[in-house]
Amino acid sequence: MTLLAIETSCDETSVAVARDGRVLSSLVSSQIELHAEYGGVVPELAAREHLRNLMPVAKTALEAAGVSSGQLDAIAATQGPGLPNALLVGFKAAQAMAFALRKPFLGIQHHEAHLYSPWITGDPPTADFDAFEPNVSLIASGGHTMLVHVESELKHRVLGSTVDDAAGECFDKAAKLMGLPYPGGPEIDRLASGGNPRAHDFPRPMLRDVSDDFSFSGLKTSVRYFIRDHPEALNDAGILRDLCASVQAAIVEVLVVKTIRAADRLGVRCVTASGGVTCNRALRGALARACGEKGMILRLAERSLCTDNAAMIAILAGRKLLHHAPETSPDAEILPGWALV
Repeated sequence: MTLLAIETSCDETSVAVARDGRVLSSLVSSQIELHAEYGGVVPELAAREHLRNLMPVAKTALEAAGVSSGQLDAIAATQGPGLPNALLVGFKAAQAMAFALRKPFLGIQHHEAHLYSPWITGDPPTADFDAFEPNVSLIASGGHTMLVHVESELKHRVLGSTVDDAAGECFDKAAKLMGLPYPGGPEIDRLASGGNPRAHDFPRPMLRDVSDDFSFSGLKTSVRYFIRDHPEALNDAGILRDLCASVQAAIVEVLVVKTIRAADRLGVRCVTASGGVTCNRALRGALARACGEKGMILRLAERSLCTDNAAMIAILAGRKLLHHAPETSPDAEILPGWALV
């Protein structure tokens, strides 16, 4: 089965072509430079860029895959969650393409696609679902942080999620307070590598809470107060590196401890992680060490599949069609607030 997938949930226009679990092409047109001027994503600008870039990216993806539109067996697109205007561009374009080609169409839940991205590996990227096993999955991105128990393929339940700021939001907002360029998460990761993570003892919100929920607004506020009381920190490269390392250490500890604790409680021997924050080197290393100490298997999404991408949308759509999932109506609407359950 050969299918084309479109992802436009936020500020990256992505199109991928996959065949029988193998990604033939996956292109991403980033808007980072456009939004950097504003210190964050401007929804209207994101939608305009999707309109400008979607068709050229789709054409290039088909050419790179060596596939013509007539050879496609199905079309898929992210239906939600995401920025409404951004979602609308990719979702409606995919619906129109499926209608014109008279092919099945699937609307995909963005976070559900993240759940299965750690099983896509290799060059070219190929889904290895023969190795699949029950797992506790951490999804950590700019707008969402959640723990999910994936009981079997395409069967899962959310254990907990963020009650306020997500981990990625905390990274970005802390970086903005420090005067670092957008996107802030990678900048903190870069500077933290040369800093002391024990220099400042920032709070670890909800670390000892019995639930699997997360909260990072208190940590962000603590950083704000620290900078207010120590304005000189932003003008000293060494102190700034220590500050970044300490903020990062607090976020990473919360994510790792709660993830491992949930897996331990459920008796699950496999942990997976995905989403943009999973690109963070400290998080990847800490998860690897924690899983090693517990004798657990760790599967991390490839960095290229951590951020928004159509490859994971294509792979999940293919698995759903393989398992005879119902098609999405050609009249269906986007679901900006579609929650994973």
